[in-house]
Parts: sequence; structure tokens; C-alpha cells
Amino acid sequence: MNKTFDFNFIDGIIDGLGCKESSIVHLLQSIQNHYGFLPKEVFSYLSQKLDISEARIYSVATFYKNFSLDPKGKYIIKVCDGTACHVKKSIPVLDRLRKELNLSEVKLTTDDLLFTVETVHCLGACGRAPVLMVNNKVYPSMTPDKAIELVKNLSVE
Repeated sequence: MNKTFDFNFIDGIIDGLGCKESSIVHLLQSIQNHYGFLPKEVFSYLSQKLDISEARIYSVATFYKNFSLDPKGKYIIKVCDGTACHVKKSIPVLDRLRKELNLSEVKLTTDDLLFTVETVHCLGACGRAPVLMVNNKVYPSMTPDKAIELVKNLSVE
């Protein structure tokens, strides 16, 4: 996340995938995997290297929800709001996390880049609702208090 932007790293990805428009999604995925988001420098650099408009590359990055133009936290908390989780009160869990971390629907990441809180439509653990996921680990039967306890434990790791 606090990595210095490295054009050599980008060149290595381009060398591996090729300088073609069909590589844009894979290039952006590799860049995001490395940095945790898509730094603004990526768009003009890829545009020059691939001879594709910056707007075209940006449109791909903003079309797919998986891409992020903003840095994400060390811990990405995904709160499920699918039907089962919603019925079992996932929204109070989400609201409490946002309040405790000083976040909102617009501001998803804490200033110290420790936490990002997002909502997802389903995590596929409906029988264990409400659930949240932290960096690919599912936490079942969440309550607002359990969510805050989890955040406190993660904060000291």
C-alpha cells in the first residue's frame, strides 16, 4: 500500500502479457494485486505504452467493481447484505463498524489505511448469517459487538 510507484514493475507486467488492448484487464489486475489499488499514474503510463487512450483504460477500471482507484486498508472487511444476512440484521453490524471506524457509504477506508469496510451482496454462507469476511476469512453469526471486538483484535496484530 505504501509502495513507491515503480514503472519497471509495470513494464515487467506488460512484457509478460503483451502490449495489446485485450491485456488491459489482466494488466490492471496485476497492478492492483501489487499496490492494493490502481494508482493514478497507471492510466497515463499504460496509455503511452499500449497506445490506447487513457479514457479507454479508465473506463475498464471503473466498469468492474473489483477495481479500486483508492487505496484500501490492510484489513478489508466485507459485510454481507444478501437476503439471509439482511434478514438476520447485517445492517446494524455495518452501521456499528462505520460508526466505530469513522467511515460512511462514501468514505470506505480509515485514514491510517488499516481498515476498509465494504458491503457485498452475498458471501455464500447464508446458513451462518449474518457474516462478514476479513481478507478472505469468514466470520459467522456476527453482532455489532462481535464486529467491534474483531476490529479491536485486528488492530493489535
